[in-house]
Amino acid sequence: MNDVASAIRQSLVVFLALFPIVNPVGTAPVFLSLTPGYTSASRTTLARAIATNGFALLVGSMLIGSHILRFFGISIPVVQVGGGLLVTASGWRLLQEPAQPREPASRAAAQRREANLKAIAFFPLTMPLTVGPGSISVALTLGANVPYGSAPAWLLLAATLAGTGLIGLAIYLCYRSAERLERLLGENGTSILVRLSSFILLCIGIQIFTNGATAIVRQILEHH
Repeated sequence: MNDVASAIRQSLVVFLALFPIVNPVGTAPVFLSLTPGYTSASRTTLARAIATNGFALLVGSMLIGSHILRFFGISIPVVQVGGGLLVTASGWRLLQEPAQPREPASRAAAQRREANLKAIAFFPLTMPLTVGPGSISVALTLGANVPYGSAPAWLLLAATLAGTGLIGLAIYLCYRSAERLERLLGENGTSILVRLSSFILLCIGIQIFTNGATAIVRQILEHH
């Protein structure tokens, strides 16, 4: 019974730690703005691919991310600085983009979009929009602090995968429902929400960069 309780606790810890930083609810309008003219079926396909990619990225970060960074001699603060700059640039670009009227796409344009689904599903829609450096940093921390000994290792691993799977499910459901949100808010309301979400994304990028830069400065001062 204690093992089961430990596994449930681990799943909840993973989910609750990752959900606020992944924030699929807040990024759904941005996902919508980055897929103008796509059909509902295409957006559903993209939502499924992003959820799958996000799950794989988070699990990979938890299980082997720290080893990869150690192999290349990269610290988490450096990841935060580089990733923070990338997220900030993405948020700034979205803020500067003029609102464009939604027009029916030609058959040729629709076919080009369909062919481009796999290309954009990972970058920029999965990385850095959905699973950015902040999420990866949290995943690395979670992977390094699995409470081994409180339950069998396989059970804790299963619980970790379950918690991350819930994040993937949340991403899929939120992105798949983005069009319904658009219909509910209307064109003007959606535009306002997209701008607000883009500004929040910009602020998140600056915060991630600041956290990384602060940690690097602290390390330099400690060595002197």
